[in-house]
Amino acid sequence: MLALLPAVPTSGVVAAAPSPGAAGIGDPYFPLDGNGGIDVRHYGIHDSYDFAERRLTGFTRLTVRATKDLSRFDLDLLLPVSSVTVDRRPARFGRPNAHELRITPARPLAAGTTFVVVVRYGGRPGRISWEGERNWLADDHEVVTMNQPHMAPWWFPANDHPRDRARMDIHITTPRGQRVVANGHLVGRAVHGQQVTTHWHAAEPMVPYLAFFAAGRFDVEHGVHDGLPWYVAVSRRIPGADRDRSMALMKRTPALVDWLEAELGVAYPFSNTGGVTTNLSPGFALETQTRPTYPVLGSGSVTTVVHELAHQWFGDSVAVENWRDIWLNEGAATFMEVRYEAWRGGETGEHWLSDWYAVLADDATFWRLPIDDPGPEHLFDWQVYQRGAMALQALRNRIGPDDFAVLLDQWLTRNRGGNGSTVKFRALAAEVSGEDLQGFFDAWLSSSTRPDPTAANGL
Repeated sequence: MLALLPAVPTSGVVAAAPSPGAAGIGDPYFPLDGNGGIDVRHYGIHDSYDFAERRLTGFTRLTVRATKDLSRFDLDLLLPVSSVTVDRRPARFGRPNAHELRITPARPLAAGTTFVVVVRYGGRPGRISWEGERNWLADDHEVVTMNQPHMAPWWFPANDHPRDRARMDIHITTPRGQRVVANGHLVGRAVHGQQVTTHWHAAEPMVPYLAFFAAGRFDVEHGVHDGLPWYVAVSRRIPGADRDRSMALMKRTPALVDWLEAELGVAYPFSNTGGVTTNLSPGFALETQTRPTYPVLGSGSVTTVVHELAHQWFGDSVAVENWRDIWLNEGAATFMEVRYEAWRGGETGEHWLSDWYAVLADDATFWRLPIDDPGPEHLFDWQVYQRGAMALQALRNRIGPDDFAVLLDQWLTRNRGGNGSTVKFRALAAEVSGEDLQGFFDAWLSSSTRPDPTAANGL
């Protein structure tokens, strides 16, 4: 069990004129995502959820490092706030807009100082929308906090951007009879009267949108496979035959992790794995760290599990630098689906690329979107996934399978626990291959027209 870090008294010399931390971390797609001047090191989330009222209340203890001399700083949170303390001292707080919680500590914070913030909050997340997003997924029986690119502000205060990851301890209190599943390792369950608090510990740092909890009535199975603990859960509200199929699919997770490790040549980056299938209808699966979340999947949906597990490397271990770089996550995960189908005797990647290149020959709409800068409204358009995977297969054709394997190995190894961008990927591909790939990447990522069918374009 991870001991909560004690409050660390601020120390050091504060500049004569400390200044406010920025309201955003600097991502042009989402100017208010994340915050300037802070680096969150640990989240201790303590939330209670009332299914009947669909109300969430709680507090989060954040251990934070100041990256500049601060007079105040922001966190991202959509729930109403009742109190804030900084190093146990009451702090003033305000809401310049629905998304930002602006905190002014009793005294300025020196650069390099570690301090502890406790925020208490409560409200009905299902009634909250922000910039057109209504991300709370719940009914009277079940709740799952899964969405992208934003989810954290609906249930805990965060520095909500992939550039800032932190370790997490997630404590969720629900009525007895409900089960809670979250990221990482199940520490324990404490019963107190008619309530039960479940504690999950995420050993490896993660970015806020990848944190989740699911609460409701779930069937659970768990074990250890080749030294890797696994834990899977399936909603009991799924009808019998579908529930059995869902559990069988979730239990394939450890073997699929094995396959991905062998295919990528890079060890699985976390200390736990698993999956959760909900009875709710999110309309998508999500790569929540260590334990992806899924809707009810049909037969033959193993490639969806491959996709979300591939994200544990591409997206979770190596997060995007900015949201415009999302093709690096989605294109790579889709590419691994193609590799899996070829491995089990289906169409080769080369034939898959040729077929789709031909099918999409006259689809100007498909090629019009630049996937290296799709815009915030098109982050999860099909082109980002499909054209991204096609670009990777074409790159493998262009530089050869050996150099391509080295490229993926180096990408995942050098950037493990950090962030990747299109600029970094292009530079690494040129470094590994020794080739000038500017024209190739411009054609596949940036051009608004179909790449020419040339060897230089991997076709």
